[in-house]
Amino acid sequence: MAPIDLPDPGTHGSTSVERAIATRASRRSFARTPLELADVAQLLWAAQGLTHVRDGVEMRTAPSAGATYPLVAFLEVAPDGCAALEAGLYRYDPRKHRLEFEREGPIHDDLTEAALGQDVVRAAPATVVLAADADRTRRQYPDHGDRYVHMEAGHAAQNVLLVCASRELHGCPVGAFDDADLSAALGLPERLEALYLLPCGRPPADR
Repeated sequence: MAPIDLPDPGTHGSTSVERAIATRASRRSFARTPLELADVAQLLWAAQGLTHVRDGVEMRTAPSAGATYPLVAFLEVAPDGCAALEAGLYRYDPRKHRLEFEREGPIHDDLTEAALGQDVVRAAPATVVLAADADRTRRQYPDHGDRYVHMEAGHAAQNVLLVCASRELHGCPVGAFDDADLSAALGLPERLEALYLLPCGRPPADR
């Protein structure tokens, strides 16, 4: 299937950084309303999008030790999770700000099972998955590479959650999952390790 170009990310939102920090919370309930493609675009850009070029290096929204950028952002879309996207797994291409199909067809049940059956994953219309090729950072920092990769995943996850707060979306960080089952559900190559799940969606009407 052809790559899907995403709407340009917004950089002049009406919510201040301070307000987003103050209102960010782990919110585990979601409306049945699908996400808009613009929401998806903003969340993925916040996780790993490009911001500027420095000394010939394309810099991203989250800091990275030595600009090694080991993270890979995926988007799992549940059935009817986004009106503009079919259910399945997509890989985010930061350089072209687009989605590329990784696995066609729903994987939502497998993802939920890998996340130990957590309701927050089951109910989410979409989940941002952060994985890492840690060797990219280990090669440059053999003593502390793993630490830096985990720190970077935290930076990217917080970006996603702050965008949820600024756009009045619900989101929740999830770190409890079975590593092997999650890798199988996502079809990850051996070099990639899943580190974080970020289920996102619109708030329910009765919140």
